[in-house]
Order: sequence, then structure tokens, then C-alpha cells
Amino acid sequence: MEDLKKSLRMPLFGNPFSPKKVPPRKSASLSSLHTLDRSTREIELGLEYGPPVMNIGGQVLKFEEGQWITESGGNVSSREVQRLKKKNIQLEEENNVLKLKIELLLDMLTETTVEYHLMEKEVEDVKTQHRRKK
Repeated sequence: MEDLKKSLRMPLFGNPFSPKKVPPRKSASLSSLHTLDRSTREIELGLEYGPPVMNIGGQVLKFEEGQWITESGGNVSSREVQRLKKKNIQLEEENNVLKLKIELLLDMLTETTVEYHLMEKEVEDVKTQHRRKK
């Protein structure tokens, strides 16, 4: 049996159950470029790169501040733009109605204030006439 095991062994690959030791890894980076700030790296390496840009289906997208933004400046779909425009028109109409209501209420307040002052004057006039009679 032992002879059979030795004959089945392949001397080229060695013992399959005793793998060689893996050598320890080298240090992460021998380069000091990662310690330099961006402007120094650009000067040293001649790199002038900006945010990543890609063109998908004729739409140019740029990655800025953690979001993909279309070159036109927005980051929403055309359907969302239409919905927002419709909502904007609705809010402008509501705003106009509220401005009209405020104007109407101010007119009513002015009228009431004038009536109050007239009534107050009448009361004062009646009081002064009553005092004169006594």
C-alpha cells in the first residue's frame, strides 16, 4: 500500500498537503507621492486632471461633490423637470391669490380703523357737548 502511495505521488508538484510558506508582503508603498498634497503632485508629475467626465447617449455627465451632474447644471431627469415646472406654476398662482387676499385684508383693516377713529371722535364730541351743558 505504501509503495502504491509513493508511485502515485507526482514529484513535480511535491506533497499536496504541505504547501510552501508564503513570503511576507512588502510594505504598502515605497513611493512618497501619496503623502504629497494635490498641487505638489500636479507640479511634480505634470498632471492636470479635473473631475471625471463621461458621455452617455449624448448626455455629458460630470462627477462633482459626490454626485453625477449633467453639464447643463442639473442632476434630475426631464420628467422631474416638467413636474417641478408644473409645481412652480401652481405655487406662483397660489402666491398671487394670497397676495390679493392680503391686499384685501389690509383694505378692510384700513376701513375699519378709519371707522373706529371717526366713532371715537364722535364719542369725544358728545362728551365735550355734555360737559358744556352742565
